[in-house]
Amino acid sequence: MTALRPHPIPRPAAARAGALNWLVSTDHKRIGLLILGTALVLFYAFGALALTIRAQLAQPDGQVLSPQAYNVIFTLHGTGMIALVVTPFALGLGVYLIPLQVGAPMIAAPRLTLLGYWLYAGGAVALIAAAVIPDGAADGWWAYTPLSDGSYSAGPGMDLWILGVFLAACGMVLLCGTVGWTILTYRAPGMTMMRIPVFAWAMLVTCLMGVISFPSLLSAMGLLGAGRIDPGLFRANAWNVLYEHLFWFYGHPVVYIMFFPFIGAVAEVLATFAGRRFFGYQGTALALLVFAALSMAVWGHHMFATGQVTNDYYSLTSILLSIPAGVEYFGLLGTIAGGRLRYTTAMLFALAFIPQFLIGGLTGIMVATPSIDYNVNDSYFVTAHFHYTLLAGSVFGFFAAVYYWFPKATGVMLSERLGRLHFILMAIGTNVTFLPMFGLGVLGMSRRVASYPANAGFTTLNLVSSIGAFILGLSMLAFAYNLYSSARRKVPAPADPWQGQTLEWAAASPPSRFNFGPRHPVPLVRSYAPLLDLREAAARQAAGPAGDGSAKEADS
Repeated sequence: MTALRPHPIPRPAAARAGALNWLVSTDHKRIGLLILGTALVLFYAFGALALTIRAQLAQPDGQVLSPQAYNVIFTLHGTGMIALVVTPFALGLGVYLIPLQVGAPMIAAPRLTLLGYWLYAGGAVALIAAAVIPDGAADGWWAYTPLSDGSYSAGPGMDLWILGVFLAACGMVLLCGTVGWTILTYRAPGMTMMRIPVFAWAMLVTCLMGVISFPSLLSAMGLLGAGRIDPGLFRANAWNVLYEHLFWFYGHPVVYIMFFPFIGAVAEVLATFAGRRFFGYQGTALALLVFAALSMAVWGHHMFATGQVTNDYYSLTSILLSIPAGVEYFGLLGTIAGGRLRYTTAMLFALAFIPQFLIGGLTGIMVATPSIDYNVNDSYFVTAHFHYTLLAGSVFGFFAAVYYWFPKATGVMLSERLGRLHFILMAIGTNVTFLPMFGLGVLGMSRRVASYPANAGFTTLNLVSSIGAFILGLSMLAFAYNLYSSARRKVPAPADPWQGQTLEWAAASPPSRFNFGPRHPVPLVRSYAPLLDLREAAARQAAGPAGDGSAKEADS
């Protein structure tokens, strides 16, 4: 498949002053940074809510929050982290990086991309308002009916929650569409589909899943809205089951939307700091496509306990996901095996991603087995599994990406010393927080209780988990201080501080308005690691005839 020539570079519009230039800019880099910056601020806010939850549960009969306040905070934390933080982290990275990685001067449909950000921002305002008004939304991030219909949740909080989720989902659909279309049609000459970077493959399948699954969430919100207008709608159990089907047809693929881009980011980091090409490129690309296809067939394993799904089928499809996942893991491990590893902060986060995310994946197979799921369903075992997937996995991948691409985006280096402190505290805090939750789930602690009696046997594990959560909080303070001190020190970053392998490292740091130009042209693309090709060619030329055959260019 031949690459398509990028669209002509448009003439730059007249410059607008100050913040307005950012808020209305159609430059994909600014839009990407707006998405990532907004999501990061919300990550800190919703993380503070998590600390409040852990303070409440640190001891039996906690009195930090009333039951109603606990449920409101629980709902905002869960909804916010999924819809407003980790999903935007994933897609925001794509908005910023994909045009650079495929050698394009701009993103496809830049105004739609900007609209996607503003819909997301509007959804964030509505969701926060849904929690802070009296009788705020308190039905969990899944908003199961009939508890969320008009007869049980009569206040406006749930209406705002529906609006916020709907707007944020519309924004994510637009971002998926424009990023995916950029990969398919805006690639530089010579960049065939089998020469796009691993991160671009991960983003492509993410976007495919997004445009297929997010409309199901929009339909679910429409159905829920209808149920609030007519509370009698959900008195028939068939409508409750329909809502669950619609919600989980989105709710399970969105888990993969929230971690596929970070698998791609970790792959890029590992290859760069191992000093070698990504291992098993073609197999990994195929595995990502197979995984994305299978992801559309597993949503029913969230509904085993309803008795309304075919358990054997959904268990089988869920377990089959371990095959393409194993191929992806084999690619990650094969890349670092035998490499000359450089242990930068980005590399440390990428290496920690591998075993921690594996815990989330393996426990996912467990809860996809009906006989196990019946025992741990809706318990803290599921909470631990989910957080090992998204925090111990995706968020570690996100920070690997931040430390890796921050110099490219800002032209400034982050402190490696503070970065290592951030990593150590976060690795300790993550595992001290979430490993005890597996035990709590096995012991029978429900994930939605606001308190528990002293004789329940949950006290020690909850205390340990809460201590770990506050260590996690310290790690986030270390990262915030790193951002602050780096902005003050402004250690200049060269165009390619890490000896990266993909096209974005050929652009300036930070890149110009249209990414590449006379001073930083798009290099010749002959593989999925074009800059490594150039370094190897230069090494062969420097070595002379004796060096011929010592290194070969890869051309897939």
